[in-house]
Amino acid sequence: MAAIISIGRAIRTARRRHRLTQEQLAELAGTSTRTVREIEHGSGSTSIATVAAVADAVGLTLGVIS
Repeated sequence: MAAIISIGRAIRTARRRHRLTQEQLAELAGTSTRTVREIEHGSGSTSIATVAAVADAVGLTLGVIS
């Protein structure tokens, strides 16, 4: 669970750095505002592909999970 929250915090920080709203990020990533909100708060059950798309939209990449 800690990793999920860390990813969400990193995405939120990058989104703010790019001066994007959650709505704008959702549009860039091809998902909903609700999904972005859930990722940033570490809640919900979002697919790793969606998290990766949101991260990519703010210039982040997900590391390999081993």
